[in-house]
Amino acid sequence: MASALDEDTQQSLAAGRESAKAFLRSIQKDLQKVFVVFLLGFLATFWALRVYIWDRLRAVTESNMSPAVAAETDVIATTPFEVILLQAKIGLIVGAITAIPPLIYVSRGELRARGMWPQSPIPRWKLAGIGLLGGGLFGVGVGYGVYAFFPIMFSFLAGFGLEAGIQPTYSIVMWTEFIVFLSLSFGLAGQMPLLITGLSYSGIVQYETFRDKWRYAVVAIFVFGAVFSPPDPFTQLMWAFPLIALYGFSLYLAKLVVTAQRSSDRIDVLGAARNHWNVVGGAAVLGGGLVYAFYEYGGRTLLNDLLRAAGSDWRFLEPGAGLGVDPATGAGIYVALWALVFVVVATLWAVYADLDTTSAGYRYGDPAAIDVGELDAAGVRAAPDAAFEAMDEEESLALAQAAIDDDDPEKAQAILDRFDEAHEGGDDGAGGDGSDDADATGSGGAGGAGSGGGAGGDQGGLVGAVQDRTSRASSTFLSELTDGEEEAAEDDIGGYYTDLKFIFDSLRSKSFILLVVFGGVMAAAFTWLYLGGLATVRSDLERRVPAEIEGGINIITLHPVEALIFMVKFSILLGIVAVFPVALYYAWPALRDRGFVAGRIYKVYLWAGALLGGLIGGFALGYAYIAPGLIGWLVTDARLADMVITYQVSDFLWLVVYTTIGIGFLADIPIAMVLLNDAGVPYRVFRNRWREVTVGIMLFAAVFTPADVITMFLATLPLMAAYGVGVGLLFLVTVGGRRNLSPPSKVVDR
Repeated sequence: MASALDEDTQQSLAAGRESAKAFLRSIQKDLQKVFVVFLLGFLATFWALRVYIWDRLRAVTESNMSPAVAAETDVIATTPFEVILLQAKIGLIVGAITAIPPLIYVSRGELRARGMWPQSPIPRWKLAGIGLLGGGLFGVGVGYGVYAFFPIMFSFLAGFGLEAGIQPTYSIVMWTEFIVFLSLSFGLAGQMPLLITGLSYSGIVQYETFRDKWRYAVVAIFVFGAVFSPPDPFTQLMWAFPLIALYGFSLYLAKLVVTAQRSSDRIDVLGAARNHWNVVGGAAVLGGGLVYAFYEYGGRTLLNDLLRAAGSDWRFLEPGAGLGVDPATGAGIYVALWALVFVVVATLWAVYADLDTTSAGYRYGDPAAIDVGELDAAGVRAAPDAAFEAMDEEESLALAQAAIDDDDPEKAQAILDRFDEAHEGGDDGAGGDGSDDADATGSGGAGGAGSGGGAGGDQGGLVGAVQDRTSRASSTFLSELTDGEEEAAEDDIGGYYTDLKFIFDSLRSKSFILLVVFGGVMAAAFTWLYLGGLATVRSDLERRVPAEIEGGINIITLHPVEALIFMVKFSILLGIVAVFPVALYYAWPALRDRGFVAGRIYKVYLWAGALLGGLIGGFALGYAYIAPGLIGWLVTDARLADMVITYQVSDFLWLVVYTTIGIGFLADIPIAMVLLNDAGVPYRVFRNRWREVTVGIMLFAAVFTPADVITMFLATLPLMAAYGVGVGLLFLVTVGGRRNLSPPSKVVDR
């Protein structure tokens, strides 16, 4: 049988295997040492989890809870071997991480021979310094999570769950993994200063890129926090704000090292402090004075009263209480320490201020290091030629486009003119006719400046010039990408890509409205659930439990953020439902133009009304009869079997959703099929495409149901039954397909 890989790929894989074998043979004698380190890390972790770590994690979890909430919070094991398997799993991970440094160390010779290690020896003090810095930053990140983030977060989550009638009973696996992975994310986030500074110093990513793209960094931090932290607004802010401050500090460090690298002079920290002695001295007085006033004029008492009113066990002790000295001496130590902290911060500011005032290359840098993006139009025209000679065309276009985005066309035109002058001058120096080119350049520059600044700043010509240059710069790539086969590609895919692109382009101008509708409904639903709606629904359904069932229903949360995640998913679902008719309204003309639907736009109102009516009617039927009846039957059956009724919150609430809103969705399936037939989808399509519909329904159920095969099929079967009802209804409405409500659309007839 012929291989699916070509000969070159097979040879590369064979060479890679041989290299790996040779590499392992060369370090075989040292692998025993690496394995010993791995085994020690594994055993130490296994022992520490059992003896110390879990008790410590439990203390962290309950450290900010009130005694009543802490008494209701528990950690349980749901399977017999869960605890020991978790210890082994974490021990294996920690052991593998522990073994990586010695493995790299013993293989450094082989790595150097293969060009994967620097040929010249690296001073050990540098490696130790980088390792200590990285470890320290990691420890600071984990420390913030353990001592600040987790106590407040768990106190909030447990209190919120109890208010909603949900017992905070955490699975030991979910609880431990949640703390470990979130702590790991904080530790990795703490590496941001080292990462940004290293990338800037090495030139892999320019410092100016990190500085100019700070808005994207802020968005990325919030997105990262949405994935790794609980979805409630309070903990989102506790996650994001420290990371944003850390990003700013990273930019500061990167500017220091990049300036030191680019300049011929060294950064003078003491000189900067002398230049701004008044600020540094004032910061020392301010820091010491604030601490002195806090302890001497009632600040500590006031803050302790606020903490007591909030139910927190945290208190600010008298000065010196934790140091074993008298209050006067303790206050003096605190004043001195905080004054020193303020002095350090003020000194860092002074160094940055001196760098900023000399950034044009007067003291620390050369003219080519000028940041043109920070200059205004006059500064661009006055900047030295070296700053533009070092640019390429793509960089000049990016700077000009940024100026246009900032509504500064004069600066954009100045950047393009200076770039053209610098590079055309270089061509003249190479042997061209300097006078003719200079005249042409001058007239072109004047004309460009006139078009950019005349008539109040006519941006059309300037924007067009930037777009033309960008088009020229990217034409080669686009031609290689398409290879002149656009029409052939459209024929190959049947034109559906073009149709969909046309429809989505028609919605692009309305994307803000769609986003507002989706975000508004989602935010309103989440806020309602967050402020008591979840407890209202739970108590109302529990009230319907038969009277002979004592104790009602006990609902627990196995994962710390399980209830919040349900609220987010449910809110997103309502947002999608709300935005559908709005998107349909704006997309209807494009859908009709491409032949997907038929009829005037007033049919959108028919669609929205019919689907909304089916959804509301099905929801009312489910909430009034189906959900209470099904839950009551399940509870009664469990009680008759002498079982303790304890439901996981996500399973219980999704059961409520499926038996209320889910009934509305089932009712909407036949209604939507009739509406689609009226829009040009004939009966034969629904009858013949049942296999594709089955696959689509199973994919939908796999995504929107809990991770369980049984629940997936429990969701699939009703959906398929509703589809069958729709086919039967269409059979009656269309008289067996002989009289469709509308002629088949162009898309169906392709």
